[in-house]
Amino acid sequence: MGTFVFGAGLAAGAVAAGYQSMAPMGQWYGRTFTGLKPGTRQLALTYDDGPNDPHTFRLLEVLARHHVKATFFLIGSYVKQRPDIARELVRAGHVVGNHTFSHPNLIFASAHETRMQLQDCEQALTDAVGGHSRLFRLPFGGRRPGTLRIARALGLEPVMWNVTGWDWKAKPAEYVEGRVSRQIRGGDVILLHDGGHVAFGADRSQTVIATDRLIARYKSEGYEFVTIPAMMGTTVLSSQPAVLS
Repeated sequence: MGTFVFGAGLAAGAVAAGYQSMAPMGQWYGRTFTGLKPGTRQLALTYDDGPNDPHTFRLLEVLARHHVKATFFLIGSYVKQRPDIARELVRAGHVVGNHTFSHPNLIFASAHETRMQLQDCEQALTDAVGGHSRLFRLPFGGRRPGTLRIARALGLEPVMWNVTGWDWKAKPAEYVEGRVSRQIRGGDVILLHDGGHVAFGADRSQTVIATDRLIARYKSEGYEFVTIPAMMGTTVLSSQPAVLS
């Protein structure tokens, strides 16, 4: 019986560890920012996997019409491909952050590969826009115990989310809006996508529509849309990427 209980405990621990390696709000492997206490009247729109033509531009039009600033976590290889879109994001007053160079799941990456993914994305961002935020979002949310230590050693601040619209599955705008709305409590970091990690040019037209509807809905209810640095109560850092030997 004791052996069974011990084995069951090990299995449960392994399941919990696996969950924490991908859970957006999991904190076992290091602190990440996932929003504010429920009830706060701030919401942060964040977009992953851009820049992307034409849907990043269409999102910019929607955000400008509503006078909302958002936070975009960009894939470095796409930034190198279309630095003009990254520059347009910054010119419009939005915050850009690091989403690795090629969007691997860092659970399966060595320490060296993790450093290179982050450094190469930092360099691509610096080449495109100069100074930018030190924010970093993990692809798929995946991390190992050492992943966030590497990010922080490079001067990056990990940001996750607590609300998602599942729009990477190309769901209709109604689905995305409904999914987000069911999770909103205030103080939320909302994950949406202006691009796709599989290939440049992903269709995110439904995300653009859902964004328009979500902003109109929650502004009418008295919510304020802010960038991640504003929600964190910090300024956007604009130092050069750190380099680990």
